[in-house]
Amino acid sequence: MTDTSSVRLNIDEPRWDQNTFMGRMKHFMSITDMRTVLCSTSELENAKKLVNSYRLGQEPLGTTEEQLWRAKQLYESSFHPDSGELQNVIGRMSFQVPGGMAITGCMMQFYRTNTAVIFWQWINQSFNALVNYTNRNAESDMTPKRIAIAYVTATTSAVLTAIGLKNVLAKRASPLMQRFVPFAAVAAANCVNIPLMRQSEIEDGIMCADENRNKAVQSQVAAAKGITLVLASRIFMAAPGMLLCPIMMERLEKTRWMQRIKLLHAPIQVMMVGCILVVMVPTACSLFPQWNSISTETLKKWEPKKYSDLQDKYHDNMPSTIYFNKGL
Repeated sequence: MTDTSSVRLNIDEPRWDQNTFMGRMKHFMSITDMRTVLCSTSELENAKKLVNSYRLGQEPLGTTEEQLWRAKQLYESSFHPDSGELQNVIGRMSFQVPGGMAITGCMMQFYRTNTAVIFWQWINQSFNALVNYTNRNAESDMTPKRIAIAYVTATTSAVLTAIGLKNVLAKRASPLMQRFVPFAAVAAANCVNIPLMRQSEIEDGIMCADENRNKAVQSQVAAAKGITLVLASRIFMAAPGMLLCPIMMERLEKTRWMQRIKLLHAPIQVMMVGCILVVMVPTACSLFPQWNSISTETLKKWEPKKYSDLQDKYHDNMPSTIYFNKGL
């Protein structure tokens, strides 16, 4: 470990190269590490204090590089990147594995009755709404009314999809196919929930910057791309656990030893989902660069007024690419 008094780190940038998939993977494995949810509030506040003091060049004498990286990990996994406020535990991305494994495992285990389907889809969408709200863009206009509409609409779409598919498949499909109903419902709900939660970005656009991170222009095209990428990554995150576990459980439940421990079927399925999510959460977050981009030619085609604003601002130094934070 080196003394940071002689080597200054760029504490505002990720530790690993974000232009490569493996670099992004390492970054998100750090941020989504579920062990960070066990840290006390005082430990998290101390991490924030160290990060902020280092930015000002006022860190305690003898602070090591590893201490700084640890503080940065705790800070980025627990505090909102825009407002700097401490996030609620359940809504943090680092809670995706324990929260997701419990809810997803139960959704796939208790799917045989309409009551169970409705209850677990409601629990899942409540969890998703809290995650979306906790990780919202601080500049987005997420009013209580807009949040309520997104929540009710997503929950309703998930329940209707699940119940509709369940009733159809109950008559025509094998028991194995019926196990895939929760995934179809989750995918349908995501297609509703995420765009609605970020509706203000679609309407007003999101701020894009040039290569030097200087604010350039607000773009609806960038917002649409960001939401599409987040939607794809969320479905990708859920797919392996919700598609592989039903096949595995269908085969395991036919064995003699599994038939003797029926009370443990749900815990076993929850643990199976958890093992998959440990890998899939950081993998899905790493699929696309967080600092994403669109070409100004795309802007010229779809938002000529915004392109004209860029020309007025940059003149002969018109950037060929503008960048934006796609969200999670």
